[in-house]
Amino acid sequence: MNPLHLIYDLLLRLTWWSLHLVALFSTKMKLFVTGRKKSKNIIMSLDKTKDKWIWMHVASLGEFEQGVPILKQIRLTYPSHKLVLTFFSPSGYEVKKNSSLANLILYLPMDTLSNAKQFLNSLNPDLAIFIKYEIWPNYLRELKQRNIPTLLVSAIFSKRQIFFKPWGSFMGKSLNAFTHFFVQNENSKLLLESLGHQNVVVSGDTRFDRVSEILAQHNQLDFMDGFKQDRLCFVAGSTWPEDEQILSAYINASSHKVKFVLAPHTIKPAHIEKIRVSLSKAVICFSEIKAGDNLSNYDVLIVDTIGLLTKIYSYADVAYVGGAFATGLHNTLEPAVYAIPVIIGPDYRGFKEAEDLVDKKGICVVRNESEFKSLLDQLVLDESYRKQTGTINSLYIKQNVGATSKVMELIKSIL
Repeated sequence: MNPLHLIYDLLLRLTWWSLHLVALFSTKMKLFVTGRKKSKNIIMSLDKTKDKWIWMHVASLGEFEQGVPILKQIRLTYPSHKLVLTFFSPSGYEVKKNSSLANLILYLPMDTLSNAKQFLNSLNPDLAIFIKYEIWPNYLRELKQRNIPTLLVSAIFSKRQIFFKPWGSFMGKSLNAFTHFFVQNENSKLLLESLGHQNVVVSGDTRFDRVSEILAQHNQLDFMDGFKQDRLCFVAGSTWPEDEQILSAYINASSHKVKFVLAPHTIKPAHIEKIRVSLSKAVICFSEIKAGDNLSNYDVLIVDTIGLLTKIYSYADVAYVGGAFATGLHNTLEPAVYAIPVIIGPDYRGFKEAEDLVDKKGICVVRNESEFKSLLDQLVLDESYRKQTGTINSLYIKQNVGATSKVMELIKSIL
């Protein structure tokens, strides 16, 4: 074995055992550790001769959404195969562990050579699909040695990544395991070609197919009908404290007849209460709504649950997507598909769709409370500007659908 491989394997083992200590003090890390132990036991118990498997691996929720259109098409096209979906992050697995899109949903065991061998010995998949950034050298090494077709889908590469650095040859070699790359843009293709990879297709991002499906689903919500009535509605999704400080200042000072919905990223009771007390207008939380409540009496609705935001965006006339003042921008395509303007904070670089839509002026960037007030006032008061801005977003999404069909064409040539 390559000495770098041995070092990598050793470091992973040391990391794994150190995480056991961290798990004593961190709920999230406890899920990370105990979940992987349970997944490993499930993998070991599989009947190795019984089923044909297709394996998809995602990091977390964002990558899961990219994988959904492919999972749906595989289930329709290959009903005799079973699907196993693995997650790296607890924030993805814990939310989607009961999804009906796969037959088996697990944490991916740590990327040690022994785990990779055991995982593939048990499943022996006919196809492996990795989404976007997930590059795990030992799993990829074993997939290549077993000649299992392996795809990287909705990938995006930049010169900043380790694969393109002089010291990144070890990780770069892992890319040799992929039999095909489906990348989001031409630059990613050129970068892969610079490493000698010719098996690259610019397919775009499967998330466009995913969000386009949202328009066809049933999005009606009784509580939103009662809350919005005939008023303009502003929806802020996946917000962080840095976002909420700006939002609450605007809401408190606003004299516009606008309904406000806040769906924070963190829904712990203490955080929800902090948002509530920062607001001077009539506020109700989703968890407090009772049958017969007259929700039109409230100015602000705080969504203290998960799973509703996508449908709530359908009621928005203007949306705000959080994270770009804090840890990282959340999904801007989910509101954009409804042909509404989207507002974000300043740190959006590295999110291709946000970069594109900022350039096209469908997504509007604010850097402080003053800019936010000026922009939202304009969007509320100027219906023509509001609709023109929203149309830019919906057209952009329509122009970028189709990545899933390109991936499925190749899969059909393999299976």
